[in-house]
Amino acid sequence: QVQLVESGGGLVQPGGSLRLSCAASGSISSIYVMGWYRQAPGKQRELVATITSVGSTNYVDFVKGRFTISTDNAKNTMYLQMNSLKPEDTAVYYCNAASYRNYWGQGTQVTVSS
Repeated sequence: QVQLVESGGGLVQPGGSLRLSCAASGSISSIYVMGWYRQAPGKQRELVATITSVGSTNYVDFVKGRFTISTDNAKNTMYLQMNSLKPEDTAVYYCNAASYRNYWGQGTQVTVSS
């Protein structure tokens, strides 16, 4: 079993920055890829970025150059640094970990508004 807890969401003005955190616990050694997803009201959950156990990263086009995914293995924590935020980035952001099955965190709300 893997437990994931997100934090760091909030309200930010357009052009601002936020850093999301995802603390993992449990059978961490079984995880081979982690990622961030988001779901806006009335829309399906969509992939934002992934990072593998060896540090390879992947981003969807609409966040390239603005978001950075990273991990701190000593803290068992994954991060999503979000810069140049836009109103369309408003969503609930979810942490995901893939091992023997998919695990999800509870989500953290990000609202970009003036």
